[in-house]
Amino acid sequence: MRIEINGAPIFFDVVGSKLRVEGPRMVERPTMLVLHGGPGFDHATMRPYFDRFADTHQVIYLDHHGNGRSGGDDPSGWNLAQWGDDIHDFCTALEIEKPVVYGLSFGGMVAMSYGARHPEAPSKLVFSSTAGRMDLPATYAMMARLGGPAAARVAEDFWSAPSPEHVAAYLEVCMPLYNPTPPDPDANSRSIMRTEVMFHFIEHAQLTMDLLPGLAAVRCSALVLAGGLDPITPVPCSEAIFGALPAGVGELVVFPEAGHGIHRAEPERAEAVLRRFLS
Repeated sequence: MRIEINGAPIFFDVVGSKLRVEGPRMVERPTMLVLHGGPGFDHATMRPYFDRFADTHQVIYLDHHGNGRSGGDDPSGWNLAQWGDDIHDFCTALEIEKPVVYGLSFGGMVAMSYGARHPEAPSKLVFSSTAGRMDLPATYAMMARLGGPAAARVAEDFWSAPSPEHVAAYLEVCMPLYNPTPPDPDANSRSIMRTEVMFHFIEHAQLTMDLLPGLAAVRCSALVLAGGLDPITPVPCSEAIFGALPAGVGELVVFPEAGHGIHRAEPERAEAVLRRFLS
């Protein structure tokens, strides 16, 4: 399904009903928005894992503006302010009140933008394997730990000068280090990747962004999830997010044996932690 938000058709898919039948009543259930990583990817990278939460929530996946199946080919709309406002306006258009918003990696950056710009809107926020400000020295150190000096050099080449030439080596050498568990062999086949959005974001925003000051505006409960073996948004990034949240709002949970996307390496524990937070 698509709905036009801020001039772009936004693709979304729904798992689970909004209303649950309870005898003579129709009971409304909370909505959880699942925000994919990237940018330039689509929501397929989040499926089917988060479908399981449809037993308690209406789960909505969407492809961000300019990503996946969504429209928005003007690069002027490929920025965190736009992406954060899109989440708010998407919920307004569909009359979704007080959603839970789960953001993974780049999706967590969007969730931070949304929570800072619209602090009254969400009921809960989850920032998973993400960063409010990149910590490249920590990234290079973790790449070296996991893949040796050669991996650290490839990572530094890519992040110092993002380009199609450097991305091939990065995908071959560094991406396999993101997670200690083997990836889903079908994940790439079913995903859409728009590298032009990725390069634009890295060059114009990611290396200089600082979302941390905006987190002072967050008013709802926020769960920060980190993988102890995550080389791209290492634990210091999550600690910085937790430290930037108002006192009493945030909770930080580190999964020591997980990489980027804690649900991939430790699915059962990740589910248990998230269900406790959601309840």
